[in-house]
Amino acid sequence: GAMSTLDIASIETTDIGSLKTAAIAALSTNQAKALTTDQIVALGSAQIGALTSAQIGGMSSGQIAAIETNDIGALKTAAIAALTTNQTAALSTDQFQQLSTAQISAMTTANLAVLTTDQIVAMSSNQFGALSSNQFNALSTTDIAAIETADIIGLKTSIIATLKTAQLAALTTDQLSNLTTGQIAAITTANIQALTTDQVVALTSTQIGALSSAQVGAMSTLDIASIETTDIGSLKTAAIAALSTNQAKALTTDQIV
Repeated sequence: GAMSTLDIASIETTDIGSLKTAAIAALSTNQAKALTTDQIVALGSAQIGALTSAQIGGMSSGQIAAIETNDIGALKTAAIAALTTNQTAALSTDQFQQLSTAQISAMTTANLAVLTTDQIVAMSSNQFGALSSNQFNALSTTDIAAIETADIIGLKTSIIATLKTAQLAALTTDQLSNLTTGQIAAITTANIQALTTDQVVALTSTQIGALSSAQVGAMSTLDIASIETTDIGSLKTAAIAALSTNQAKALTTDQIV
């Protein structure tokens, strides 16, 4: 702690890796701020893991972006929670992919709100599975539409159940057709009402079969008429029996056949 910020910045990159983790943790926020990007690149995982939330929170976006992808996973969850929105936005997609599920869970809603679509695309299904409902609700509709179809299945059913109607409407037909039956069953009746005809057409036979009577009862007559003939046979008999007279009237002759 007695070294000046100038002295800290003068430590050669070939030498900084020799600093004990206790020495790294003891750096003041100003000393941590004085670290050059080359020095940060030279730090090992154990040293990155020794950085405190105060040190991380005080660093520049450039310093955060300099943390090597192999080392970023060592950051404490408290340090992840301390990231500013600018620092979060500065994370590369390679860095983002290396974040653990615990680190993802530690991200603030403010930081999730500033994620770029490229960062969203870089996330894995396991990382999406680590998000809480509050975290997911912080994502923009543009971000939600950017979730890769192979990763959408990672979302907890509790998240699906708390989706805003605008978020559900933002799901692409490819995303929707990749939802599990458990996820489909978790969609609220209010959100079922908000489905577009294109989204209804995208539903698979298995997904149609997962709909409850209440969910089917919430569908508009236009949506009922949009269920593909190859899928309508998968509706539960209880769901058929629960159709309103107007919904039953909306069935096309091809659907009835």
